[in-house]
Amino acid sequence: MIMTKLLCFLLTITLFQLLELAISRREQVTTPPLPVLPLPSYTQLKWQQREIIMFFHFGVNTFTDSEWGTGKENPAIFNPIGLDANQWISAAMDAGVSLVILTAKHHDGFCLWPSNYTDHSVKLSPWKNGHGDVVQEFVNAAKARGVDAGLYLSPWDRHDPRYGHDLQYNEYYLAQMQELLTRYGNVREIWFDGAKGPNAVNMSYYFTEWFAMVKELQSSINVFSDAGPDVRWVGNEKGFAGSTCWSTINRTSLSIGNGSIVDYINRGDPRGTDWLPAECDVSIRTGWFWHKSQSPKRLSKLLKIYYNSVGRNCVMLLNVPPNSTGLISEIDIQRLREFRKAIDTIFSANLADKCTTKASSVRGGKDGGFGPENVLDSDHLWTYWAPRDNKNDDYWIEIKAQDQEGLKFNVIRIQEAIGLGQRIKEHEVYVDGKLVAKGSTVGYKKLHRLEYGVVHGHFVKIKITKSRAPPLISSIGLHFDPYWHPNNEQ
Repeated sequence: MIMTKLLCFLLTITLFQLLELAISRREQVTTPPLPVLPLPSYTQLKWQQREIIMFFHFGVNTFTDSEWGTGKENPAIFNPIGLDANQWISAAMDAGVSLVILTAKHHDGFCLWPSNYTDHSVKLSPWKNGHGDVVQEFVNAAKARGVDAGLYLSPWDRHDPRYGHDLQYNEYYLAQMQELLTRYGNVREIWFDGAKGPNAVNMSYYFTEWFAMVKELQSSINVFSDAGPDVRWVGNEKGFAGSTCWSTINRTSLSIGNGSIVDYINRGDPRGTDWLPAECDVSIRTGWFWHKSQSPKRLSKLLKIYYNSVGRNCVMLLNVPPNSTGLISEIDIQRLREFRKAIDTIFSANLADKCTTKASSVRGGKDGGFGPENVLDSDHLWTYWAPRDNKNDDYWIEIKAQDQEGLKFNVIRIQEAIGLGQRIKEHEVYVDGKLVAKGSTVGYKKLHRLEYGVVHGHFVKIKITKSRAPPLISSIGLHFDPYWHPNNEQ
């Protein structure tokens, strides 16, 4: 009996000791830092990680050698006898693209699907004897290859007589939007602009109602316009973001079609209350629609656009127009393949992978889970280096080569853990103590293509000189770009 009581007593003490140890260990686990608002949604994060998406401008303009149709085109001119949407998707995949957007209706008002609300569409064309549906073939081809689809429905309509009459036209527009968002399955991005013609002096677009209807029909969609609500325009059609580019902005300061906000949307706002990242639209050719006389941009130009869009915290929207046969021209396909190969050549290898890391401080100490080694793992979003919560800290992270040869590179990649907000306002990069690059914002991805070419060194230090809160760096890369010749840029 005494032995039994003694055994129970010892067992109780042991259980208390184990519980105390468990509590002690739990208390030692370091919690993640608080986010800095505003934050991206899940769909915005997924969109940002795509990096490059693709536009297909296609319609009656393809057959009239024009950019803006008049609205008076005869549907009989639309006859892409060799149309193959599968070939379009293959071209997109050659460029590493996972989201493609089609101009379902451009400013001329011609609809690439058989709308119930107008005859100015493929219904009156000779293509497939009026029984064709470009939108359906487009979404079918994308779905079959695991590529997401998006649609552009031009608010400006130069054909329909209801245009210029607010209520009638807005009802017509909403009816067409409902067709597109209920007939064709999941749409991942819908694209709006604010273009208006001279016959629209008193024309108002009911964007608030349009956006509400879009979200009601497809809650996971991203809505693009000058003012979002999910993705904003970068403010030009060159594909260039500002050297400072915040994903944050104040939507109350934005209005669609207002040219005075171009500079503001190009760079964003560090005090912005809304997460509204920028999309950089640009065409692979001079025009947006296919023209026989035009050729694709040089590879060097496409790479420059990439560095100034994706490399400035944005997504690059590259337009590749199908020709009058209904195919992407072979010369464009070849350029897309070259573009993808170049990006893979530059970024597939990270010269920092075998390096050691150290930092100014680490949240929770070396065993807290937020050490500088996180910047060299494969997760570019949710693992990161986090310093101590101390406003007086001099924030820096250093990468050191492990061999005598050192490191040779001409591109530096820095990425923030934007799931917890955008923080970095100014930063500098040093190689063996020499300043080689400096900049302002980082965001999802900042690419420094070094102005003086290749550098050689053993220590690379990134200093965060100004930040909204302790910086959270998720990834760092040192890369060699063999296509970059700073003294001979085209």
